[in-house]
Amino acid sequence: MATITTTAARQPGSRGRFQGAALGVVAWLAGILFVLPILWMALTSFHSEADAATNPPSLAASLTLDSYREFFGVSGGASPWPALINSMTASVVSTLLTLVLALPAAYALSIRPVKKWTDVMFFFLSTKMLPLVAGLLPIYLFAKNTGLLDNVWALVILYTSMNLPIAVWMMQSFLSEVPAAIIEAAQIDGAKLPTILGRVVAPIALPGIAATALICFIFSWNELMFARVLTGVVAETAPVFLTGFITSQGLFLAKVCAASLVISLPVLAAGFAAQDKLVQGLSLGAVK
Repeated sequence: MATITTTAARQPGSRGRFQGAALGVVAWLAGILFVLPILWMALTSFHSEADAATNPPSLAASLTLDSYREFFGVSGGASPWPALINSMTASVVSTLLTLVLALPAAYALSIRPVKKWTDVMFFFLSTKMLPLVAGLLPIYLFAKNTGLLDNVWALVILYTSMNLPIAVWMMQSFLSEVPAAIIEAAQIDGAKLPTILGRVVAPIALPGIAATALICFIFSWNELMFARVLTGVVAETAPVFLTGFITSQGLFLAKVCAASLVISLPVLAAGFAAQDKLVQGLSLGAVK
């Protein structure tokens, strides 16, 4: 009887370990499926154009750095550095401006809610329901009449306005987790609103702010349509530079893979550096 009881008591634990192992295998398979296209792109970037265009592709083809030399202009092509600098400027500055504007707005909508704050949140969300192409012509005409065509600061303003609704929505959820007692204690000590936001609210909600900043940076870095229409030579961004490898002569697959990999590195580096804060931030407002 004791043996039967012991065996029955061990069964739930064994079942739990089996389920955990199965979930781990599924997670690894899902991770490999997500990473496999990136690894394939990286391998293709080290092949010659002839080897990259073979069908099926050859894994044993010889490796070369010709595509990277072509991308960085070593072989006489256009240099990517102006486009990369433009993308970095537009993405970083617009992300900082978005955070500066979104933090007080999220504070007013969460910790010190204004009247009909739910209507305000819906208004922010409704601005993302308009297709981007619907606003392309008015924005182009505005930039043309104000002399902002082919100007990186036009992209800064545009990316800030595009990311602001998302940032407010995210940070409103994050800031709602900040204890009101801490803010009241700071107010009793005589702290003003800028001090409360900068020294009390921001450190507590730092994971959420980091997650918001990373998402805004990714959206700004990857944006192509407005950058393609509003820029030319001076303010050309990295995604626009990438489209230059698709010419009337055809698609240069190895060069496109090399350029895509290099252009993706800043986003991958930012995500890797902020992965801890990103996980904390994305889970900060998930459980009430």
